[in-house]
Amino acid sequence: MKITVLGSGGWGTALALLLLENGHEVTLWSYSAEECRHMREHRENPMLAGVPLPERLALTDRLDSVAGSEAVVFATPSFAVRMTAEKVKELLQPGTVLVSVSKGIEKDTSLRLSQVIGQTVGEQCPVVVLSGPSHAEEVGRGIPTGVVSASADQEAARLVQDLFMNERFRVYTSADPVGVETCAALKNVIALCAGVCDGLGYGDNTKAMLMTRGIAEMSRLGVAMGGKAETFAGLAGVGDLIVTCTSMHSRNRRCGILIGQGHPVEQAVKEIGAVVEGYYAAQTARTLAEKAGVEMPITEAAYQVLYHGKDVHSVVGELMARGKKDENGPA
Repeated sequence: MKITVLGSGGWGTALALLLLENGHEVTLWSYSAEECRHMREHRENPMLAGVPLPERLALTDRLDSVAGSEAVVFATPSFAVRMTAEKVKELLQPGTVLVSVSKGIEKDTSLRLSQVIGQTVGEQCPVVVLSGPSHAEEVGRGIPTGVVSASADQEAARLVQDLFMNERFRVYTSADPVGVETCAALKNVIALCAGVCDGLGYGDNTKAMLMTRGIAEMSRLGVAMGGKAETFAGLAGVGDLIVTCTSMHSRNRRCGILIGQGHPVEQAVKEIGAVVEGYYAAQTARTLAEKAGVEMPITEAAYQVLYHGKDVHSVVGELMARGKKDENGPA
């Protein structure tokens, strides 16, 4: 099958290599002509250092490569999804499967990214969400993992399952794109908070508590938005949360560590050198929580630190001093 991957970051590149390995004709598109030239000359992406790019992987900075593709993978940063979809919509043939692997929520509209793609392109193409515990650095090296292919169109979800699945990349299908995509966006906020805990010098107990209460508030919002509670206990929820909160591959965790160590937020975000999706998701998740009437104390605390400069020590103290609760009751 002819497939174009839009976005040549580490994740887009790792998925392009996976699809190539599975026998597909793959083109990897880069927004930057200079980045594309570097990859052509060196047959390596600096964002996936040490992983060679085979000659049969086509590299381009021209969006017309999308024409004739039977599947198109959106792997751009969340803020660029709408712009990219606008540019390619006239090049898409009806029935082309669009795969959203970007993680986040659009800032100005609070839409999930698959909604952004569908709204921009129209109903001519089915949209599938692919998400789960999948750091590019490991997927690019063929280290085993499992993810979820989710769509209201189960035929399209199964097609994406077939495209990506092999002996090192297991793919499950789901009919809950709302839950899967909400997990993908919100876990970045919790991972950033986990990094703050590490930067403050807290221990394993603290992180375990944070992750557990984090998945609880993620689930509350996701269900309020129409997702299924069980999705948050699966690969897209707990699975992705674990890997993002514990791995140094995680940009969100690394950014949080710097903030916990006392670095100003803007400096910490800049020092990571790539998009820290949790920074943007904290604001949009807060907006969604307010609209849905859902209490999300950890997300609110992250928002106050990230956007209003609140001291992390005082925020932790406030979270720990909250009123008595039943674990399975409201927040």
